[in-house]
Amino acid sequence: MSGLSTGYSTPRYTPRKDGLGRLLHRESPLRRMDWPLVLAALALSGLGSLLVWSATRSRVEINHGDPQYFLVRHLVNLAIGVGLCAAVVLLGHHRLRTAVPFIYGLSILGVLAVLSPLGSTVNGAHSWIVLGGGFSMQPSEFCKISIILICATILSARVDAGEMQQPNGRSVLQALMLAGVPIGIVLLMPDLGSTMVMVVIILGVLLASGAPARAIGGLTLIGAAGAAAVVQLHLLKQYQIARFAAFANPALDPAGVGYNTAQARIAIGSGGLAGKGLFHGTQTTGQFVPEQQTDFVFTVAGEELGFLGGMLIICLLGIILWRACRIAREASDLYSTVLAAGVVTWFAFQGFENIGMTLGIMPVAGIPLPFVSYGGSSMFAIWIGIGLLQSVKMQRSMAG
Repeated sequence: MSGLSTGYSTPRYTPRKDGLGRLLHRESPLRRMDWPLVLAALALSGLGSLLVWSATRSRVEINHGDPQYFLVRHLVNLAIGVGLCAAVVLLGHHRLRTAVPFIYGLSILGVLAVLSPLGSTVNGAHSWIVLGGGFSMQPSEFCKISIILICATILSARVDAGEMQQPNGRSVLQALMLAGVPIGIVLLMPDLGSTMVMVVIILGVLLASGAPARAIGGLTLIGAAGAAAVVQLHLLKQYQIARFAAFANPALDPAGVGYNTAQARIAIGSGGLAGKGLFHGTQTTGQFVPEQQTDFVFTVAGEELGFLGGMLIICLLGIILWRACRIAREASDLYSTVLAAGVVTWFAFQGFENIGMTLGIMPVAGIPLPFVSYGGSSMFAIWIGIGLLQSVKMQRSMAG
C-alpha cells in the first residue's frame, strides 16, 4: 500500500490577496513601521491636548469665549502634523534628498520674511508671520528640519559614494557654513531658544557622522567665541539677559524677571504625587503661570497630574528617543544615520530644555515641549521629524 498514490496532495499555503492580507503581509508598510514610536508620539500628543484644554478653557480673554477654542485648534494642528508625517513616509527620505537644496532655500526665505514687514513680535521675539484668521507661522521651527537635511546630505555624500570612510574637514566646513546662515538670521530676531536647539543639532549630526575630533573641537571653540561675541555686541535683548540672571540666581526679583520660574515651581510642587486632578489645578485656573498652553505646559501636568503625570510625559518622550536611537543605529547608510541622529538630538535637547526651565535647572528660553505644547508650526515640524524617522526605519526593513 505504501507505493500506491492516494490521489490526494497536501495543499500549498497561499497568502491572502484581499485587502486585509495585503495590510498584514510581512512586506506591507504597516508591518514595517515602528509602532512603539508612533503610539508613544500619539499618546504624548493626546495628553498634550488635554493639558492645553485645561490651561485655556477658563481664559476668556484669549479663547474668544469658547472653552474648547484652543483644544479644537490643537487637534486640527495634530491632524495636519500626522498628515505631513504620512506624506514624508510615502515620499521617502531618499527622495527628499534631491529636494534638500529647495527645502533649505525655502526655509531661508521664511526666516528672512520674519525680518521684513511681514514679521510680527510675540513675547519679545520677532519670530512670527501672521497669516490672518487667527493663524500664524514660526519659520524657525522648519529651519531645524532644513539644517538636519542639509548637514546629512553634505556630510554623507562622499562617504555613501564610497570615496572615503568619514567626512573630511571640507565637508564639515561646508555643512557648518550652510547651517550657520539660518542660525545667524534666527539669532537676529532674536530667538535664542531656537538658536540653542539648532546649535545642539549641528553638534549631534557631526558626532553621528564620524567627523574628525578636531572639527568637533573647532566647533566648540567657535560656539564659545560666538556666545562671547553675542554678549559683547549686545545682540541679546534685555529680557533675555534678565532670564539668564534669574537662572543664575533663582531668588532674583520673584515678582519680576523671576516670576515665571517661581510660579512654575509652585505649580509643580503643589501637585504632589498624583496631582489635584485634571481641570482642578488652582495655579492653572488662577492663571498664575504665564504661557501655560505653550512654553510652560509642563506645569499643568505637574499640578494637575502630579509627579506621576510628569513622569508619564518623560517616559513617553523617552520611548520616542529610545526608538529613534535604535533607528539611527540600524540605518543602512550614513545619510540615514545622520538624519535620524539629528532628529534624536533635536527632540532630546528641546524636551530637556523645556522641562528643565520649568524646574529651574535650565534658563528660560521660550521653546515648546515636543508633541505637548500648543502651536501649529512646532507640531508640524515635530511630526515631520517622526516621518523622517519612520522613513529611515521602513527603508532599513526593506533592505533587510
